[in-house]
Amino acid sequence: MDEVNFKDKKVLVYGWARSGKAVYRLLEKLGAQVYLFADQKPDGLPDDVDFISEREFDDSFDFVVKNPGIRYEKSLLQHALELKIPILTEVQVALDQYKGEVIGITGSNGKTTTTTLIGKMLKADNVDVEVGGNIGTPVSELILKASDPSVFVLELSSFQLLGAQNIKPKIAVVTNLFSSHLDFHHTRKNYLRAKFSITQNQDADDYLVLNGNSEDCRRFAAESKAQSYFFSADDKSVNSYINDGSIYFDDEKIIDLSDIVLVGKHNLENILAAITAVKIFGISNRAIKEVLTTFTGLEHRLEPVGKIQGRTVYNDSKATDIEATERALASFDQPTVLIAGGLDRGDDLDRLIPSFKNVTALIAYGQTKEKLHSAAQKAGVKNIVIDNDLKEAVFSAKKISQPNDIVLFSPAAASWDQFANFEIRGREFKKFISGKEGWQ
Repeated sequence: MDEVNFKDKKVLVYGWARSGKAVYRLLEKLGAQVYLFADQKPDGLPDDVDFISEREFDDSFDFVVKNPGIRYEKSLLQHALELKIPILTEVQVALDQYKGEVIGITGSNGKTTTTTLIGKMLKADNVDVEVGGNIGTPVSELILKASDPSVFVLELSSFQLLGAQNIKPKIAVVTNLFSSHLDFHHTRKNYLRAKFSITQNQDADDYLVLNGNSEDCRRFAAESKAQSYFFSADDKSVNSYINDGSIYFDDEKIIDLSDIVLVGKHNLENILAAITAVKIFGISNRAIKEVLTTFTGLEHRLEPVGKIQGRTVYNDSKATDIEATERALASFDQPTVLIAGGLDRGDDLDRLIPSFKNVTALIAYGQTKEKLHSAAQKAGVKNIVIDNDLKEAVFSAKKISQPNDIVLFSPAAASWDQFANFEIRGREFKKFISGKEGWQ
């Protein structure tokens, strides 16, 4: 669709989370008549926010801008579709107002780490850059800062991309593609279509960075008009690869693996993706090395918690799907005590069985605990404990683990059976394991 002029348009913002608040204020600044709807009226709503009920929504509205995570099955959105009122997401509204370059990052796993690495590498080379999107700061909030950076580095979820018909990054990065968020998208085809949105408007002057190990990514390359670049930790025929203990881009040595401080074999793919994007952009090897020799990772993403009573503890609360836990387990060769469990989305947790080779004990909790118990039994794990909640699981790990073990919290499930989000879950884990209520 063409770029939208929101002046004097009547717009309903659906959702009052951080992105909803930011896009409401941006739309006001753009001269729109803005109204708010949420499933429940938020507490402490400012007096200048015009909240309406669902029955007040009608064909007089020109647009709906929804919070990315709100399902399209909601009755108000179904009504909007019947009335042929366009449904946008905050990302599209914001990017229509931005004239600088965009590096957009999506994928099933690794988006946040890759986005962070790219942002840090650009900053290390003195590029004027803002980092946001699905990571931290909504794009509308970046626009409202009234600064004019030359580059936005944006993490983009499938939810955000689904309502961003105009998005056209200069460089688009797809870290990997698995079956994910099918409770929202319903089918893998729908999920992949949402992800493809990141490149659907790119042309021959743009760049598409893709995981060379993914057949779906290779299909994206065939369908995109952008120039395709591939990365792989296993294949030396691509643009960014590993050879003889070093990372190369287009046959130029960038850095030795021994100099990289970020833990986890899976993070090598994130690093390769980031290097590919920034080398296309023209970033120096010096800046790349500066970041990779100092950046140890993000909170809740295979985060080192410390050495506690001889056990090395990691918080991987962001592992909300099976693939993330598989990658975490593959990062260690030592005996591993795994704490896992969470919301049951109907996933087949037997897929974890090949990854249990170094797991000496499993502590399972939450809705998926019985499925995890069954998978661990089939894998031959001798020590299995079933607990009701994370606090119990942490204390079980204390009893079971031995000095020199890895204690890994990698749930392989979303948090929503017991926690509002993975961040709260991860912070509770760290509190239980190292605070007054922990092992000390």
